[in-house]
Parts: sequence; structure tokens; C-alpha cells
Amino acid sequence: MTTRLLLLPLAFGLLANADPNDPDPALIPPQIRAMLEAAIASGNETDITTVVKYARNAVPEAADAIDAMADVWRDEKTASRSRTLREASFFDLWNGRVELGGFATTGNSRNIGLTGVVDLTREGLRWRHKLHLQGDYQESFDVTSREHYVASYEPNFKLSANNYVYGAAQYESDRFLGYFNRFSASSGAGYSAIRKPRVTLDVELGPAFRHTEFTDGRIESALAARGNLNFAWKLTPAISFNQNASAYVQKFNSTVSANSALNAKLWGPLSAQFSYNVQYESEPPAGRQTTDTISRASLVYSF
Repeated sequence: MTTRLLLLPLAFGLLANADPNDPDPALIPPQIRAMLEAAIASGNETDITTVVKYARNAVPEAADAIDAMADVWRDEKTASRSRTLREASFFDLWNGRVELGGFATTGNSRNIGLTGVVDLTREGLRWRHKLHLQGDYQESFDVTSREHYVASYEPNFKLSANNYVYGAAQYESDRFLGYFNRFSASSGAGYSAIRKPRVTLDVELGPAFRHTEFTDGRIESALAARGNLNFAWKLTPAISFNQNASAYVQKFNSTVSANSALNAKLWGPLSAQFSYNVQYESEPPAGRQTTDTISRASLVYSF
């Protein structure tokens, strides 16, 4: 009896503070509620959005209550994600991909080609880190015909949902394009022009400094302007298209490169990828071509 008397003021207080405009969960029929709870339990945003859409059409009078259930899940998901990002160490939250490809021929021609790419990304609360490693090697009749290596690191500091500032450091080596070593450093502003579940587009622009050691003995150090574009489009759940392009424009030798890739999932984390890369050097050493292209077919492991 005493416990009941103590709870009465609390109950009256809750009733007094209740907002009459709050959606009433009791308006949602049991079958609809069960569908919503099953979709929410799956954690799949697409499934939840679809179920909410049809549930609202089926029971218009419970639309607000249905939205409220979905909003509670989204708020909890956002809070959990923020907490995970805030508490994670630098060595946590990395994801990426490893790409391996190659070919070999014998008989009238004797060729071998190998390509490898490692991409790592860490998405933090305010910082994003990107690491890229790439190597291409090709040999024909025991004579090396291609040898291209790239290593780059780019940290981003997020100013808002769509704006960020970046720093970028890159090392390249490709004697067939006319340089033994090239070091580049840049910083500037980035903008996420499109940020949707199926399509993303990031653009970057800023000043850069490049130091190049050419195969003809020239050594050049110069300021440049750097522009970068990253586009990703998920055509279907199993097929995606990516376009990465960058340009260094300077007084001496300018560089423009672009890589187009079509990726198709096979099973689990494995996928097949076909890509085409173009690199242009405006003033290569004498005897070198200005444009170099390479096509790749490779397997990709994502994690």
C-alpha cells in the first residue's frame, strides 16, 4: 500500500508532462509493428525505409508513430556510431582492399605482367586517413618494358558533413615515363559534392610542390596546382564503377592521370575488376611518349 502511494505522484507527474501531440504507439497494428521490429532488427537501412514506406500507406493514421519507431533506431545508430568513433584508437576502424592481377604468355611471345594495389581508409569522427600503394611490372623476352610504383598518404580533417581540408604526400617512380623519382606534397580544400548511398563525388583543389629526378639527368623542383576527383557509383548491389582523376599543373612538366574501373562481386569479399589507366606528361625527356596507358584485369579482396 505504501509503495502504491509513493508511485501515485510520479504517475500524475508523467501524465501532466506528457505531450498530447506525441505519436501513440498503440495506433500501430500488431502485424505492422512486427514487420517494423523485424526490419529494425536486421539493421538494414534500405529494408527499414521500404517497410516504413508501405506501413505508412497501409495505416495512414499511424504514420507518425511508425516514423517515430524508425527515428528512434536511427538516433540510437548515430549515437552508437559516434561513440565507437570517439573511443577507437588509431589502429582501429581501418578498412580497405587488396588488388592482384597478372598475366604470362609463352611460345611466339614470352611476356609476364604483374600488378598490385593496396588501398586503406580509416573513417574517424573528425579525421579521415587514406593510404595507397601500387606497383606495375611487365617483362617481354626477359627485357623489362614497364615498371611503375606509387605510394601516397592523405589525411583529411572534416570541417562539416561536406567540407574538409586535406594534406597529401606522394612518391612515384616510372623510368619508362621519364623519371626515376618524383616527390609531391600538397594541401588544400576538399568538398563532398555528392554523398548518397549509391553515388559519391569528392573534389579537391590546392597548391602543391613537386621534386622530379628525370632519366635524362634533369632535376626540377617547382610549385604546382593540384586538382583531384574521386567518383564512385554503385550501379547494382553487385556492380560498381569508380573514376579517379588527378592533375598537377606547373611551369615545367605537368601531369594528368585518370583511372576508370568496373568492379563485379563474385562471392563474399572477392570481386573481379577491369580498369583502364591513362597518364599524361606534358614535357617528358627526349625519346619518351607523352601518354602512357595500361589495362588491368584483377581480383580484389575487400575487408
